[in-house]
Amino acid sequence: MTGEIAALTTALSWAIAARLFRHLGGSFSALSMNLWKGLFTIIVLSVVILLFVPLSSLPAEAYIWLLLSGVIGIGIGDTFFFLALRRIGDSQTVLVAETLAPIFAALLAMVWIAEWLSWQQWLGVALVIISVDMVIKSKRRFSAEIVPSVGYLYAVIAAVCQAIGAVISRDILTGYEIGAAEAANWRLIGGLVVVALFMLLRRERWLPTSSKPLKMWGMFAIATLLGTVFAMYFQMLGFANAKAGIVQTLIATSAIFSLGVAAVMGEKIHRNTVMWSLAALGGVGILVIS
Repeated sequence: MTGEIAALTTALSWAIAARLFRHLGGSFSALSMNLWKGLFTIIVLSVVILLFVPLSSLPAEAYIWLLLSGVIGIGIGDTFFFLALRRIGDSQTVLVAETLAPIFAALLAMVWIAEWLSWQQWLGVALVIISVDMVIKSKRRFSAEIVPSVGYLYAVIAAVCQAIGAVISRDILTGYEIGAAEAANWRLIGGLVVVALFMLLRRERWLPTSSKPLKMWGMFAIATLLGTVFAMYFQMLGFANAKAGIVQTLIATSAIFSLGVAAVMGEKIHRNTVMWSLAALGGVGILVIS
């Protein structure tokens, strides 16, 4: 149950941090935000590891695989996710990526590490995915219909990259003695290299712009601690203790947790959204107890 609880903690951390990152969107470009939050997280995790966590001593290929996991899952995957956001909007991007990533992760885990889900677990995965999809659809506001575009392909690529990164992480965490914090750090380093290269190629600005820099960096620090430092640690803890497909599915419940955050902020939640959220919780219950 440790892995499932860690995955749900990841989803909750992302849901809270997303609200803060949304307010920072005007100061950072998508890639620069990804760069700075990755750099901030690497620094924090490095300090924690050096002070409190004994370093692992693994074969070189294990570290290379973790770096590759970050390159694919964080560097390439997040970049295509951001590209999809610009083409088809947040609702459609999340709908495609969060639906497909758990399925791809479960199928890839079968082929790569012979990790099979029981029929009860598949039932829980299906219930969570369908419920999350319905919640996302119910949150969409009436607007001009977005014309299908290459953005959907970008979202699918993002989902594939997330799944590959998840399965590689699961393989290393279960095959070697390495802590969740150190594994997360290696993944972030790999992802950060790719983000920096993309920024150089696109000639994007590196520093954010704000009329209130102290307030902006303070909010950024809080959001990054929640959405990247804590989330990455608990994500790795999840992969170390639960099947990749289940962890990826439970992380997708961040859309459900975001509703709780919205309710706390005083926003009105539609009745259908509440019903589907309860259905998703039922799926989570199946995954936790099966």
